[in-house]
Amino acid sequence: MYIDNNILIGKNKEKELFIVPNKANRHGLITGASGSGKTITLKVMAESFSSMGVPVFLADIKGDLAGTCMPGEENEKIRERLDGIGIQRFQYKGFPTVFWDVFAKSGHPIRTTLQSVGPTIISRMLGLNETQEGVLAIVFKIARENGYELIDLKDLRLLLQYIAENSKEYTISYGNIASQSVGTIQRSLLMLEEQGGNYFFGEPAIDINDLLKVNNNGFGNINILHSVELYKQPTLYACFLLWLLNTLNANMPEVGDLDKPKLVFFFDEAHLLFDELPQYMLTQVVQIVKLIRSKGIGLYFISQSPKDIPDDILAQLGNKVQHTLRAYTPAEQKVIKAVADSFRTNPEFNTEEAIMSLGTGEALISFMNENGEPNIVEKATILPPQSMMGAIDDSIRLMVIAKSEFNGKYDTVIDRVSAFEILSEEMEGKRQAEEQAIKEKEEQKLREQKEKERIRAEKEAEREAEKQRKEEERLAKEEEKQRKELEKEAEKSRKNSWQFKVGKQMERTTNAALNSAGRKVANEILKALFKR
Repeated sequence: MYIDNNILIGKNKEKELFIVPNKANRHGLITGASGSGKTITLKVMAESFSSMGVPVFLADIKGDLAGTCMPGEENEKIRERLDGIGIQRFQYKGFPTVFWDVFAKSGHPIRTTLQSVGPTIISRMLGLNETQEGVLAIVFKIARENGYELIDLKDLRLLLQYIAENSKEYTISYGNIASQSVGTIQRSLLMLEEQGGNYFFGEPAIDINDLLKVNNNGFGNINILHSVELYKQPTLYACFLLWLLNTLNANMPEVGDLDKPKLVFFFDEAHLLFDELPQYMLTQVVQIVKLIRSKGIGLYFISQSPKDIPDDILAQLGNKVQHTLRAYTPAEQKVIKAVADSFRTNPEFNTEEAIMSLGTGEALISFMNENGEPNIVEKATILPPQSMMGAIDDSIRLMVIAKSEFNGKYDTVIDRVSAFEILSEEMEGKRQAEEQAIKEKEEQKLREQKEKERIRAEKEAEREAEKQRKEEERLAKEEEKQRKELEKEAEKSRKNSWQFKVGKQMERTTNAALNSAGRKVANEILKALFKR
């Protein structure tokens, strides 16, 4: 509860335990066994920050935080708690609440683009090994250097296909891109899509500044991520929170120490952030936790045990609320001793024993003082929430969503030109070019075949013509031979005929007569010449 410019979280008979506003960005921790009251503590803190004008972001895993939008109602238990700790000025009220939902069912859609998330967190989402993560990093680099915007899953899926089909070309510049790794990434993308990852990636992307809004009455918005379904996919849930943390760190300016934070971010079920987190990613998270407080952002981790939080991060959490822990084994007792040792000792009680004996709604509390030092641990009762506890009806949720300033801003998906469209066009152009080349090749082959057939036909025709010519010559010779033989036979027959013989005899007689007459005439002429 925000009172007298301080954030009142708990109270005992002697002291009121406040978070000092200008130390709220020194981060915090809420831990305790199931049912010990962690959710109520978170809710009281969120309401107090909102009343102070500080926006809050938190994940609603069970669906029981949505009641912040409605005033609470007094009951016997709440009155008993208030009377027990002597709280007089207590007012039930609702708080400005904005519902968000990755799946766009129980709140405004909250999306981002693949390229803004980056290959490191995407690899964790997909459960890739080191080799596959390296391939994915190459894919993102290719996209960046070639102007292929990676907005949603279909962009990445098609780019992977394109790179696989042209792997030889890319291997020269980027190193080996194993087809097996590409195939694994493709299959993992399908699994992510089945888990609902396709809802998270797209546009319009969330504007981080929309999480920093304060209403007209000066109350900070309580941004609630409906995570009932999202929490069923623990890796997706954790990666979403990691992305949001990284995005806040990357986009928020340095502001130093402010009178109050610009935003308080609650990580419920924080152990999921660190389960199987690679060391290099853990190192990055540790660095972000160190630096982000100078940007006016307070981080509060909620989990069952402090041991769920890495030591390097645990050491940076100044505002701590420890609900009861149970110890049934030596290992659990060792954890409780370590938790007790992390507090500044209060001589009024045994911290280790107190941790195991706390009732529901009670906690050990140590917040940072004005000097930035942890206060001595105190045993106290947590205040009840001012807003309604538990879930709300869908009708109320829909009414809050409809009245939100963000209603309609993120509802309609924008599918602008990105890697999918560019690559589809390139691949279609390439396909058409290949088809045209195949067609031209087939046409050329057909032309060559026709030309071969024409040449073969011509040669065949020439051979036939030559054969015909030779046949005709042969026939002509044969005819000539037959003609000559016929003539010879005819001549022979003629010579053997009686007409021929009579004619021949008459010719000889005539020739003899002529020859005799001729000789006489010649002799007469010669005689006459010599007489002269």
